[in-house]
Amino acid sequence: MTNRKIVITKNLHPDLMNKIKVVAPDWEIIVGKDKEVWGPHIHEAEIVGGFQISFNHYSQLKWVQTFSAGVNQYPLDQFTINQILLTSANGVHAYPISETIFAYLLGLTRKIPTYVKNQQKKVWNHGDIKQEIHEKTIGIIGVGAIGKETAKIAKAFGMKVLGVRHSGEPIQYVDEMYTPAQLNTILPKCDFVVVTLPLTNETYHFFDRDQFNRMKPSAYFINIGRGSLVNEAELVKALEEGTIAGAGLDVFEQEPLNTDSPLWEMENVIITPHTAGSTEYYDQRVVEDIFIPNLKQYLKGETPSINIVDYSKGY
Repeated sequence: MTNRKIVITKNLHPDLMNKIKVVAPDWEIIVGKDKEVWGPHIHEAEIVGGFQISFNHYSQLKWVQTFSAGVNQYPLDQFTINQILLTSANGVHAYPISETIFAYLLGLTRKIPTYVKNQQKKVWNHGDIKQEIHEKTIGIIGVGAIGKETAKIAKAFGMKVLGVRHSGEPIQYVDEMYTPAQLNTILPKCDFVVVTLPLTNETYHFFDRDQFNRMKPSAYFINIGRGSLVNEAELVKALEEGTIAGAGLDVFEQEPLNTDSPLWEMENVIITPHTAGSTEYYDQRVVEDIFIPNLKQYLKGETPSINIVDYSKGY
């Protein structure tokens, strides 16, 4: 009898591999980042885990555990047709991404990039620093796990928190909750706009010229969701023309960001290379908090319940 296979297309610490083996002792488990390791087994795998995995064959595949929060890179229509389960890594990024968000906010308002450049040139200059984030208004567009943790930290700064989520239902740490249809009504109230949405057909270019025009000229825009949530050309115009004060950007419509993009040279922009969610605990959280509990359910003949993707919603 052929062993059932789990293929994980990335390197894992041996302790994490052993924890998976304890749960599924009778399964063949292939783990490794190099395609030479997992390539010969991928078409025989019943369960596959990893980042941005390409599939050309679905005969054995029953469940995919992606190590990313977003799932727009997967063939969701094919997964639906072939009845393949997909679970995401949603939730493992709450700490590192919320920390990155506040690194942007503090960096932009306290002129940290300016001072770093001055330090490199040995220039002693005030830099016209004067802004604070205490007691300002932050709008969090997409209040999931990341948004809630961001709201929690914002309250420590005495900030007023406005939130947008699909259901519009209230949640802890958010003072006022709105639906996506009400986005334009809250933008003029925000000193900081933080986008944590997933990318779906409905959220493509969710921020366009109209949204930037509704923001305060003193407001900052933060995007840690997906690049295509934003019309990047219109964002560039808004920054160049002073429609908004600045931006912290971890994601872009094309990645890596083109070297000729005006965003690289802007003094009022902080760029990070899609690393906001990086953390020393990443694999541990995916495996221990999501994959193993789901695997235990799967082996009992149950449907994994943590972060299962709703194909009708796209997330």
